[in-house]
Amino acid sequence: MNKNICKHAHRYDHSFLYLADNQGQTGRHKCSGCAYELGRHHALVGAPKAKNDAVLENTPDSQAGTVRHKDAFEAYLLGYDSVTGATARQIA
Repeated sequence: MNKNICKHAHRYDHSFLYLADNQGQTGRHKCSGCAYELGRHHALVGAPKAKNDAVLENTPDSQAGTVRHKDAFEAYLLGYDSVTGATARQIA
């Protein structure tokens, strides 16, 4: 089985330590860094903000570094909001 595993340096970005811990549903083991970037991308292209973690289905997995067991959907929302200005809390 060929898994999609994140190899990006953002897996070790200490900004993600502030995300809530989560071992939930679709977002389980998903890379929070990639989820954050996906949220930013969706906002930049004008896509609607996702309402649940199903948006993370094709996001790479990661069990490495600071993104391990962190809430990837929260990271997605923060990424989206970092573009739209909807929140004061931003990463990177």
